Amino acid sequence: MSGSAVGGAGGSVVPSVSGVGSASGVRIPRVLSIAGSDPSGGAGIQADLKSIAANGGYGMAAITALTAQNTLGVRGVHVPPADFLREQLDALSDDIAIDAVKIGMLGTVEVVDVVRAWLERVQPPVVVLDPVMVATSGDRLLDAEAEQALRDLVRVCDLVTPNIPELAIIAAEPAAETWPEVLEQARRVSASYGVRVVAKGGHLSGAEAPDALVDARAGNAPVVTEFGGIRIETSNTHGTGCSLSSALATRIAAGGDWAAAVGESKRWLSESIHAGASLQVGGGRGPISHFTGVWRRGGVETAPTAAEVREQWWAEIASVRARIDGGDFVRALGDGSLDRGDFVWYLAQDALYLRDYARALAEAARLAPTAAEQAFWASSAEGCIVTELQLHESWSEDGELFAAAPSATTTAYLNHLLATAARGDYAVLAAALLPCFWVYHDVGSRLHPLAHAAHPYADWLTTYADEAFADATPQAITIVTALAAGATPQIRAAMLTAFVASTEHEREFFAAAHRVTAN
Repeated sequence: MSGSAVGGAGGSVVPSVSGVGSASGVRIPRVLSIAGSDPSGGAGIQADLKSIAANGGYGMAAITALTAQNTLGVRGVHVPPADFLREQLDALSDDIAIDAVKIGMLGTVEVVDVVRAWLERVQPPVVVLDPVMVATSGDRLLDAEAEQALRDLVRVCDLVTPNIPELAIIAAEPAAETWPEVLEQARRVSASYGVRVVAKGGHLSGAEAPDALVDARAGNAPVVTEFGGIRIETSNTHGTGCSLSSALATRIAAGGDWAAAVGESKRWLSESIHAGASLQVGGGRGPISHFTGVWRRGGVETAPTAAEVREQWWAEIASVRARIDGGDFVRALGDGSLDRGDFVWYLAQDALYLRDYARALAEAARLAPTAAEQAFWASSAEGCIVTELQLHESWSEDGELFAAAPSATTTAYLNHLLATAARGDYAVLAAALLPCFWVYHDVGSRLHPLAHAAHPYADWLTTYADEAFADATPQAITIVTALAAGATPQIRAAMLTAFVASTEHEREFFAAAHRVTAN
């Protein structure tokens, strides 16, 4: 269709699209994990970095120990010199503002002392300790001297996330056997050490697996916030403690309320545990699926640039464009052999089309989020009514254009545009409108050079060279491709579908005009 490109905006309106698809402005928390390495990827540093990323943070790592392990067990542990850990920590804090620290496996007194000294010097805003003291098998991972050093470390942390055996070691008491006993022990630890405690019921028997945030720090009335949970029957539990504590550190650093952070982290962990088996990693206690929520809700598709959208969409309609160029109407219009009856019929149908096309453009102007885009679509709508229809009328007898009834082809195209407009999705509507600019301009770029003094349609062909027509088309392309680049995969797919459909309607419109005299 001819359209909207003529008249109106000219070259004066440049849409503001630079912000489409840009970052939201929410600060991404920078979270450091101080922990051991798990080459199988399920626990330790590897799990921490996945958890931090999955919960919206930027993860960093200082490695306290190297392990040789898989889902079946640990085969060996190597603890680098504590001085090298100090170098790692200093290198990070000398350069990077750290919003939160998560601490996992430390192993030796020397390592604990290095970490504590660094924390006291740097004073990160949030410190979360996952006290790795007891293996899943029940084996103690720290000697008595290191356990006391770790207890002292608890005092400089904001939150500690022990399992039941670890909570008992911190409290220097026998392990709790019931959930009320766990809560009471957590309260005593919170009060004694001045730290918030996430009490975990995973080691208890039964169908329920509750957790709780316990805050009984000095000067505070004890507050216990419980989070119910149903035990998940799965063998994919490797690294759950690491993952939870890292998620908590990230969410708290992002500015979250402590209780809300625990609740959200627990929900994320439950979702990740449920999906763990789908990874099919190892023959023992497998990992959780840290990114299952991201994959399900956001996918893994990378967002294209506006330039890439332009290239992809243009290639998508290559075959349709070739059929337009090879069609009888376009060829006959170009060489001047087109029957005048066919041409007038085309003008009449185009005039009928433009009236409702202008309504779709006006709706795009109403839905547009920026003033520049509103002005562009509104100017294009005005161009349809004023400039385009005046040009059409110069080729027809009085009343000839609007005396015609809309053809089935014209009606189908308009129904497509108006139905898209009625659904109220600005991006999809803009995509549906684009072919009337882009395809028509493309056809015109090859037709208007064919005009000569003796050509029966020379005046019409020269309209393709109109400056406003040439300026409006790239503006429309810029708006739509930027919208597509910033859209979700689902919206971008809907935009492409609408764009291709309109292109097919453009082809049908040209083809229908040449069938008049042929029939």
